[in-house]
Amino acid sequence: MKSKHRVLIAIGAIILVLLLVFWSVIAEAQQVRPVLDGDTPVEDAGNRTVRYSTAGFYPVQGSGRSVMNMDPAWRFARGHHDGAWREDYRGDSAWQTVNVPHGLELLPVEASGGVNYRGEAWYRKYFQTPAGVNGKRLVLWFEGIMGKAKVWVNGRQVAEHFGGFLPVVADIGDAIRPDEGAINVVAVMADNGDDPTYPPGKPQAQLDYCYFGGIYRDVWLVATNKVYITDPNQTDRVAGGGLFFATTRLAENRSEAEVALRLNLANDTRRGASGRVEYTLVGPDGKIAASKTQSYSVAAGGDRTLDTKMTVRNPALWSPEHPNLYRLNVRVTDRRGVAVDGFMQRVGIRTVAFDPAQGFVLNGKPYPRKLIGGNRHQDYAVVGNALSNNLHWRDAAKLKAAGMEIVRNAHYPQDPAFMDACDELGLLVIVNTPGWQFWNEEPVFAERVYGDVRNMVRRDRNRPSVVMWEPILNETWYPEEFAGKVHDIVKEEYPFPGCYTASDSEAKGHEHFEIQFAHPALGEKESAAAHIDPEKVYFTREWGDNVDDWSSHNSTSRVARGWGEVPQLVQANHYAKNDYSSTSYDALYRAPVYHFGGTLWHPFDHQRGYHPDPFYGGLMDAFRRPKYSYEMFRAQNRRAEPMVFIAHEMTPFSPEDVTVFSNCDTVVLHTFVGPDTVRTYVRGRDCDTTGMPSPAIVFPRAWNFMKDKALSRSGRQGDAYILVEGIRNGQVAASQKKSMSRRPMKLELIVDREGVNAVADGSDLVTVVAQITDGNGMVKRLNNRSVRFVIEGEGRLLVPESQAAGVPLVWGEAPVLVQTTTTPGTVKVRAEIAGVQGDWTPHAAEVEFRTVAPLQDLIYMESEAERMEVPVAAAGNATTVGRRQSEDMLRQVEAQQEAFGEQR
Repeated sequence: MKSKHRVLIAIGAIILVLLLVFWSVIAEAQQVRPVLDGDTPVEDAGNRTVRYSTAGFYPVQGSGRSVMNMDPAWRFARGHHDGAWREDYRGDSAWQTVNVPHGLELLPVEASGGVNYRGEAWYRKYFQTPAGVNGKRLVLWFEGIMGKAKVWVNGRQVAEHFGGFLPVVADIGDAIRPDEGAINVVAVMADNGDDPTYPPGKPQAQLDYCYFGGIYRDVWLVATNKVYITDPNQTDRVAGGGLFFATTRLAENRSEAEVALRLNLANDTRRGASGRVEYTLVGPDGKIAASKTQSYSVAAGGDRTLDTKMTVRNPALWSPEHPNLYRLNVRVTDRRGVAVDGFMQRVGIRTVAFDPAQGFVLNGKPYPRKLIGGNRHQDYAVVGNALSNNLHWRDAAKLKAAGMEIVRNAHYPQDPAFMDACDELGLLVIVNTPGWQFWNEEPVFAERVYGDVRNMVRRDRNRPSVVMWEPILNETWYPEEFAGKVHDIVKEEYPFPGCYTASDSEAKGHEHFEIQFAHPALGEKESAAAHIDPEKVYFTREWGDNVDDWSSHNSTSRVARGWGEVPQLVQANHYAKNDYSSTSYDALYRAPVYHFGGTLWHPFDHQRGYHPDPFYGGLMDAFRRPKYSYEMFRAQNRRAEPMVFIAHEMTPFSPEDVTVFSNCDTVVLHTFVGPDTVRTYVRGRDCDTTGMPSPAIVFPRAWNFMKDKALSRSGRQGDAYILVEGIRNGQVAASQKKSMSRRPMKLELIVDREGVNAVADGSDLVTVVAQITDGNGMVKRLNNRSVRFVIEGEGRLLVPESQAAGVPLVWGEAPVLVQTTTTPGTVKVRAEIAGVQGDWTPHAAEVEFRTVAPLQDLIYMESEAERMEVPVAAAGNATTVGRRQSEDMLRQVEAQQEAFGEQR
């Protein structure tokens, strides 16, 4: 071969290599695609898989950053265990294996009065070093560990934390074994015992809620390069760390908005780093709404904060009615254009303000109605505070469905999954610092409160749902200088427009705060503001509770669901409108414009420390099963789909008056009682429209048991019903028909999912509800049987020991929690009447649903997961032989009873 040819071949090879390198760089440098936060392919038609934030962000593909789910397969034991932090500790061989979120125990359904475990508990997780993390920065990110916590990795302590409601973030890169497949152990000591040195601080036996214990929120393993975007809860920077997004200006005609961006980058290498930061804002329509590029340079071992702004034309604004979310993709590249870090955050463009002359102002316009919502404690039946992400989501969905528009996070920052749901579903949020009726003069207590205030703002500052911060300690006689200090901390941490703080109007230092908590003068007069400051706005942080005294707690508002329809009606009418000194829905609507709303205490029944009874004042019980008051709230949302609800069960003990809740202008009731069997209600004609949107509708003497009996005995049982129709625009838009529930014949099963897929991550929870019904499907509310549940497939039942023999039917329903496994597949639940099966035992019921694969990789060892006890009970054999013959015989018995028994 001639030398000339050899030279040409060499040149060609060099060009080819250069092209390959060039295209590989280009491929890596292409705009990273976010893992979308919308629907994924569903296993069950009509359901969706919700994507939640992970360690404060949403991962993107090809960014240099990855996140893995550490929830499955932790060894667990309560009590003190010497040396359990050590890598070579062997005492955990007899410990049980659990998945987190985990709350130390399965609780009885009524778990108030100090029945929950308090004290030390230990977790140990064995896992293998994942592929591709050698040389990476590794962080363990706990969303929440209750109480005092210490964390070790392979025997090295990596974190200590006081308080249970904010993240615990630990660098573990120096403690983990770097080789792929190497076995590591994480040890966590979590102590939820009483401790006055950190908030809440008050002994749990004196607390009006329970905070239970354990690693009760998700755990993430985050891997980044050594040049990375920092974490705001790990980087102790005022108004810094991580990503900060804020809407700073909205044109009066809403044609454009300006948003501020602040990003903190760190460089843990021994050489300086430089490159570019690219911001891409993707609108709800999937199109790029704005973009920005910045250069950066960070010294070795240092960090750098970058500030910039973007202008968004014709923004899709966030509001409760239209919770438009943008995807903000952040991409950090090096000098070659190669991605070194990045993630996506969901953000909303909106402005908020509070004005005594206009009330709440959203996006430059006064809000068209009072802001009515509820407080939210995070506990759930049986599992305490250890809710799965989907349970948090369902709580938000149920509050939204009830017509609520604002949530007060009483009395602590809530799970990130709940906050994700508020952003997406359109619920405004008041974020609270942990605390309740307790102050400690020791300086360490105040310092820890100040730290909590800073970290709650840092964690939730980018959320469009957050409209005010409550940095005070709830119902606490703190020093006046404390009030000024926490107000100033919030302002320091959020230096952009739209930052507002709230305090009780009669508390020390209240003058520092823009929003004053008080009752309206038309409501609970003794709790109204003593003096109205014309420069302030007012809001009722807790309304609706009404007790005889603060020891007995006899109440018109606290009603257990199983107490029946009359107590439930009393509660619903009390919350709606009353003629005594207690703030109601109606009183808030009649309040002056400067008093812009209030949050109910409390939408869900919850457990308490200082009283033997749970708080029964919820619109829903601890399993989130609705009471009549829930339907009353739903009726106030006149913008929603038309609805009618008959708050009456047509039992022998039911009142003659029939109450209906509806958001329709005209409601027609059809009854079989009295001369006027068709009765019409017209809003405006038959009610005062200056208060609450939809007052309760009462049709007098529309039910009579003896009239029902007469029809039944004459063979016209089908005519004994009540039908209610809601009319909009001259058409029947909603209807409900009820009749007396007759003979209990069968069980029916409901899977309460709110349209969300169950996820096979080992931790997801689904509520399955058994109802006992007659042959027509009418729920038999008055029934004292119990239900035995049996499960097959990829799930396990979480049944407290107190219900091992059967779950009691309460108000015609028996709920049970199902926890998913880590394998996607089918879950089959069977329900049958507990105990001996007879000829006339109501029929059993079965239901199936599918679980879907999780959206993040699960990090656990199969050998550890196999240690987990999976209780699977064998299905009992009910006696069903001769059922058809028995039904024929039953009709003979009925005829003979008619002939020889009581006739009329």
